[in-house]
Amino acid sequence: MSERVAVLGAGSWGTALAVHCARIGHTVELWGRDAALIEDIRRTRANSAYLPGITLDVLIVPTASLEAALARATLVLAAVPSHGMRHVLRAAAPLLRDDAVLVSATKGLETESLARMSQVAAEETGPDRAIAVLSGPSFALEVARGLPTAVVVASASAAAGTRVQDTLKGPALRLYGSEDVTGVEFGGALKNVIAIAAGVVEGLGIGHNAMAALITRGLVEMSRLACAEGSQRETLAGLSGLGDLVLTCTGDLSRNRYVGIELGRGRALPEILSDMRMVAEGVRTTAAALALGARHGVELPLAAQMSAVIEGRTPARHAVEALMLRPQRNEAERA
Repeated sequence: MSERVAVLGAGSWGTALAVHCARIGHTVELWGRDAALIEDIRRTRANSAYLPGITLDVLIVPTASLEAALARATLVLAAVPSHGMRHVLRAAAPLLRDDAVLVSATKGLETESLARMSQVAAEETGPDRAIAVLSGPSFALEVARGLPTAVVVASASAAAGTRVQDTLKGPALRLYGSEDVTGVEFGGALKNVIAIAAGVVEGLGIGHNAMAALITRGLVEMSRLACAEGSQRETLAGLSGLGDLVLTCTGDLSRNRYVGIELGRGRALPEILSDMRMVAEGVRTTAAALALGARHGVELPLAAQMSAVIEGRTPARHAVEALMLRPQRNEAERA
């Protein structure tokens, strides 16, 4: 059944979600704050700035007006960067229909409050709002091209989760349900930190053995912090944890991996970011993860070393050496 869908955020992921929704028959309002970008998308029927090579269906209506985007939307997909989520949802809150389900499609943590995106959404839109989160191994370009993808929809409301699954399902997108909102969100956010580390391994050229160890121990570190926040360990072994981790650490389309590669090659972070139009969420999430680790007394050696590299306090190769020279321990230890 066709629905009116609003996508907030006209970056690569928001545009890809809009393309998918239109492909399966929904009418989509694609909102972006940059009026010039929206006008270019409207004129060319493409988002050449963020998702080049993809033609936008006529069912996609680009708009720079939040009011127009939300007026008739029964499903709202928020795909804005984590640092802008609160501002956008605060503006959107009075414009949302009472029956609209709000879906966070952003993988990050708010730096100041350390809140997950669903927590930000609840704070800004009220306790009665049906909220879900969408996460999993899903490069925007592949979703836009209609390549097979499997993701997870998590919600505290079984009805809201099922509604999102039913609305977004299609021949190229399979959606699994989950009630572990915390686990799904932490998997999506923390894997970006590990992906930067994976990029460092690639940039240093230190081999496949190191990469395999990094991904495996990265999953342990993600699970350690996520479980301290109340997540289910099994969730971190699923699509939104291990699945997204493998994709982001190994795929050439990963922005966080790219940042790590360039750090490994000796470039400074400001220089790397100045060349990027799209956001690498792992840069901000690293600091947030360490702050949460300190709150819970959870050791995060990979995140700590990546923070030192990101901030320019430690050369990438020295960070790897520091990790290798840590005291040896039993692999089964969870602390």
